[in-house]
Amino acid sequence: MGDLLGTLSDSRLGRLAVQFGKFGLVGVVGLVVDTAVVYALVFGAGLEFFAARIPAYLAAATTTFALNRAFTFRGAADAPLYRQWATFLAANAFGGAVNYGVSVGLEAALPIAEAHPVLAVAAGSLSGMALNFAASKHLVFKGA
Repeated sequence: MGDLLGTLSDSRLGRLAVQFGKFGLVGVVGLVVDTAVVYALVFGAGLEFFAARIPAYLAAATTTFALNRAFTFRGAADAPLYRQWATFLAANAFGGAVNYGVSVGLEAALPIAEAHPVLAVAAGSLSGMALNFAASKHLVFKGA
């Protein structure tokens, strides 16, 4: 297994695959944060799902920004933290809109997603993943 990872990391396509895998792992952490905030706001504070998704997305996006900066795209050109975070949010806005639309649409259309919001949150996260990876790699963390 170690030889396979070493071979993969030596090729350009392999480095991209490893980086995408790291991005996915960070995304799982983001999904946990996103879901925790949604559950706290929907079941704890009584917010509607569509309203809870906005602060939950921002919390998850901030978490994934920090982890991607330190782990996935380590070695990227350094920029001031606040500027890079703002660029990250702007660059991932389209993927975030896809994420929001899919999650809210599923929660409204499927009783099981309404009863278990994690299903809608996960589907939304997956739907925006490739867009967010490309935006993060090429617009936010250049050179990584």
